[in-house]
Amino acid sequence: MRRPIVAGNWKMHGTRAENAVLLDALLGSAVIDSIAECIVCPPFVYLQDAVRAVRGSPIKVGAQDVCAEPQGAFTGEVSAHMIRDIGCTHTIVGHSERRTIYGESDTLVARKFASALGKGLIPILCVGELLADRDSGRTEEVVARQLDAVLDLCGAAALAGAVLAYEPVWAIGTGRNASPEQAQDVHAFIRGRIALRDATISCSVRILYGGSVKVGNAGGLFAMPDVDGGLIGGASLKPEEFAAIVAAAAA
Repeated sequence: MRRPIVAGNWKMHGTRAENAVLLDALLGSAVIDSIAECIVCPPFVYLQDAVRAVRGSPIKVGAQDVCAEPQGAFTGEVSAHMIRDIGCTHTIVGHSERRTIYGESDTLVARKFASALGKGLIPILCVGELLADRDSGRTEEVVARQLDAVLDLCGAAALAGAVLAYEPVWAIGTGRNASPEQAQDVHAFIRGRIALRDATISCSVRILYGGSVKVGNAGGLFAMPDVDGGLIGGASLKPEEFAAIVAAAAA
């Protein structure tokens, strides 16, 4: 049985004081005893604070991005080694905001995935289509292209040390989310795509759903057989709501 995961992507939000209140609330909530794995992903400058705050608890800390290069003259970038060195366990890779706003290509995302994995981080690989892709029936084509870039570079076995997240771009921060059936269809497609290369990995890899997940819709989404939890945006900044989503994943 695949253990569910709920990861909170804080994006560019928070201050030291606000983050301390949020983490204290999570540490005092039911997420501590949940069977679901809980991960928080603050901005880079607050990662070490978060690692210190949750030390000794089941909550894990991940970064929101990582550089594809191991080190060198790359001003403003942060390497996988640095992220791992301060105690993080995960990093998000290929989030739609990185792909669409900053122009990250499938090839670059695959290299970031490889860099993270090579330094002992667990990549959370995001894939997903734009609204125009969905409306034109190209969802599977787009998701396959994004996934294949990683499979071609790293091989299916690399997914044994990773997590996937399906995030339809049209549902991120819009209040509009994929129905449980729409999410299940794409998750099943992703699992089937991986199975073409390695059936064992396909069965074991955990695939999260992200895109306007709230307490009201989490239960229906997480009840789908191929949905193994969520990558949560705005709701992860509200400790009571985030804890309730973790509880829904564990139900």
